[in-house]
Amino acid sequence: MAKMKAAMAAVLVMEKEGVTQAFGVPGAAINPLYAAMREHPAIAHILARHVEGASHMAEGYTRAQAGNIGVCIGTSGPAGTDMITGLYSAQADSIPILCITGQAPRARMHKEDFQAVDIESISKPVTKWSTRVMEPAQVPRAFQQAFHLMRSGRPGPVLIDLPFDVQMAEIEFDIDTYEPLAVYKPTASRKQIEKALEMLMTAERPLIVSGGGVINADASDLLVEFAELTGVPVIPTLMGWGTIPDDHPLMAGMVGLQTSHRYGNATMLASDFVLGIGNRWANRHTGSPEVYCKGRKFIHIDIEPTQIGRVFAPDYGIVSDAKVALQLLVEIAREWKQAGKLRNWSGWANECQARKSSLDYLRKTNFDTVPMKPQRVYQCMINAFGKDVCYISTIGLSQIAGAQFLHVYKPRHWINCGQAGPLGWTLPAALGVRAADPTRKIVALSGDYDFQFMIEELAVGAQFKLPYIHMVVNNSYLGLIRQSQRGFTMDYCVQLGFENINSPNLENYGVDHMKVVEGLGCKGIRVYRQEELAPAIKQAEAWMAEFQVPVVIEVMLERVTNISMGTEIDNINEFEELATDWVDAPTAISMLD
Repeated sequence: MAKMKAAMAAVLVMEKEGVTQAFGVPGAAINPLYAAMREHPAIAHILARHVEGASHMAEGYTRAQAGNIGVCIGTSGPAGTDMITGLYSAQADSIPILCITGQAPRARMHKEDFQAVDIESISKPVTKWSTRVMEPAQVPRAFQQAFHLMRSGRPGPVLIDLPFDVQMAEIEFDIDTYEPLAVYKPTASRKQIEKALEMLMTAERPLIVSGGGVINADASDLLVEFAELTGVPVIPTLMGWGTIPDDHPLMAGMVGLQTSHRYGNATMLASDFVLGIGNRWANRHTGSPEVYCKGRKFIHIDIEPTQIGRVFAPDYGIVSDAKVALQLLVEIAREWKQAGKLRNWSGWANECQARKSSLDYLRKTNFDTVPMKPQRVYQCMINAFGKDVCYISTIGLSQIAGAQFLHVYKPRHWINCGQAGPLGWTLPAALGVRAADPTRKIVALSGDYDFQFMIEELAVGAQFKLPYIHMVVNNSYLGLIRQSQRGFTMDYCVQLGFENINSPNLENYGVDHMKVVEGLGCKGIRVYRQEELAPAIKQAEAWMAEFQVPVVIEVMLERVTNISMGTEIDNINEFEELATDWVDAPTAISMLD
């Protein structure tokens, strides 16, 4: 046993739990923890410019690689309330992050002390566990329990609130014998998986819906193996995009009201059976259950018991970690295949593949107008970035169009804030991904408003040498809200353009992002025409290599482009022409490859 401050015990426990990186902003009430981190520098720290930004950096760090848990740190009061959005985002998408806040001394907590707020109560609805540690000797066990909860069952965030005097108090603690608690994950039984496969055998036109839980469980290879064994096509959700490569013959497209493919929706409507693994049946994917479920049976496999039947009642539910379930699915499917018990769905798979390559289900991208249409921007991005790129995005028409037109080939190469969708998330999340992986090809995708929300975090990228490319598609509008306002026959309070007295050449686009980007220590390029985009990307890559800072490529778009979306998966308004209206099939398909 050794005597140490409780704050030091917290740092030592985090180190034993595998933490090597934290993001945050120091302050008076959390300085004892920072003093311990300085004294025992096993955990690197990146200084954010906004505490919400630190929470999103922690999210990006967790999402980048299996096993990561991002840590964000802030002082008392507004630091904790600033991190609520990050906690909500992490909770909604089943992402484990640890948020640590300072707090007023215990004797001052209920006396309106400066920056004293009940962050434990405020954060409870958006965390797996929120706790204020009132006894110094409980600090190491609170951190041990935090990591156990974050990793067990459905992953999620935890907040630990540490009063100043608790951090400073001396305790007895033996870190040398410390061990993490065993992680609990529910597991499917062989009998359950056999029943699921027996039900699958009754289907004529089955699909697998692959959700973010497959990525969280690091089970994408197993998913592809199961699909190939059975020959059943796969529909990834937005959070599950990359669990099967976009060019795999069994990848049947995405389904939904916004972030979807025409062929994906058509395939879902043609199916008669769906096996969902690690997904939530989120409403942007399903639309109304009446349309989504009509004419088909469902099996739902999810790690969280309360998710089974939450949106609609499946015909059969299994509570299980996705990896364990898929291991059993692969094992039993292999046995059945050798015994000749599996059906042959090759005709249905060929039908899905034909739909995927038919001009009747492809959207036009090859526009040559100036200002550019976003569809053409994404076509140019596909050609320039290749298959190894990792895209990061959050919300808006930029994200929706990105999901419709870009391609993803690997798990954790579409890093997206799915349910919460807070503006500003993209930039700090990209920095977190870069901190987790120094070599990955990272491209963040934002509209101008998302970019402006946390633009100050670019300085973090410059200071800590975290290079990546940030594509900003600028229409000087709150584009998604403008499009939704069409239902109210208005265009109200969504225009971002104004005459910038310092940048008259911007033609009323308003904010001069290039000046801001350079002022924050980064590099930027503005693009007006499609032929300028590939050279801009090459220049950006050269600058990243030379200066090790983020590089922003701003593409000036036409002000108003309506992106395909609708109220149901069988009622999508396409707005723009389809591929059949503009080019022959081989050319169209080669552009999309």
